[in-house]
Amino acid sequence: MKQTYFADEPFYHCFLHWIIFLERYGDSVRITTSFNSETTANEIVEGINLKGKRIVITGGSSGIGLETARSIAKQGAEITLAVRNVESGKQAAEDIMKSTGNNEIHVAKLDLCKKDDIINFVSNWKGPLDILINNAGVMNLPELKLTDEGFEEQFAANYLGHFALAVGLHDALAQSGDARIVAVSSVVHLNSPVIFDDINFKIRPYDPVLAYGQTKSAVVLFTVGVSKYWAKDNITANALMPGAISTNLQRHMDKETLKNWGALDDLGNRLAQPKGWKTTQQGAATSVLLAVSPLLNGISGRYFEDCNEAEIVTSSNYMKGVAQYALDPDNAERLWNTFYPIVKRWFQI
Repeated sequence: MKQTYFADEPFYHCFLHWIIFLERYGDSVRITTSFNSETTANEIVEGINLKGKRIVITGGSSGIGLETARSIAKQGAEITLAVRNVESGKQAAEDIMKSTGNNEIHVAKLDLCKKDDIINFVSNWKGPLDILINNAGVMNLPELKLTDEGFEEQFAANYLGHFALAVGLHDALAQSGDARIVAVSSVVHLNSPVIFDDINFKIRPYDPVLAYGQTKSAVVLFTVGVSKYWAKDNITANALMPGAISTNLQRHMDKETLKNWGALDDLGNRLAQPKGWKTTQQGAATSVLLAVSPLLNGISGRYFEDCNEAEIVTSSNYMKGVAQYALDPDNAERLWNTFYPIVKRWFQI
């Protein structure tokens, strides 16, 4: 029997437009809010004071990463943009400072496919870290590419690099006392679980979509792992699907696919705002919700879309929802136990 609970009265009166509903299905609780697919990141942060908060955002120089940073910066947080291209990062930082009046915007080099970059970023970080937003990603590399360590590049950029970053920054997150990790996943995770016996496509033929899909399943499983292994450190983590947004993420997609998605005009040029797609401000909203909303206090190991927790689905034909295999505790434990020893050696933990 489904029951609906409202937030406690003081919280409700303080945040009237932030009513939270808890829908109970058996032993699980699904979290929904009054926000939706049209909500913007700026609407999420309204009234939230983030002064004194220290935040790292990977891939923060463009797309939803840039808008995530901008909205959070408006509320006074100190932000570090962790980016591959430092010059682009500096331009983004200048843009954010100019538009928000917040001068506490920093830039640091980070290529998530390069072990040395991750180690250098971690070694240079000093003091506590309140929020880590794993936003950077790569999608549908047309050909199989491996990192110097032998990992498929989408897996390295989307999951393993971010996992290593979080492990390296664990003590800084724990020092916060109430840290959050936000992990950007995708509905494409429905196309593939993590294929543990052949993550790097040594046996099966390389497929860009399946490669991308398994990385995004791994991203969700990472948050489930955090909810188990780092709960004692008051570190929470949640994953999200931002929605369809026209950004550089689609740079490797072929024109036929983009055309079928409605992302091209009649001349074959990219549309800045395809019909039915989200704006970058709307696409950043769920990331920002998970990063700073009081509604997510203490919530961990969940998957959200359109600013609400997603429902579990059983078919990849769905364009919404989360697969059970991406939330499975056994899969999360296997993934953690597979890669934590590797990452520990990187940092000599």
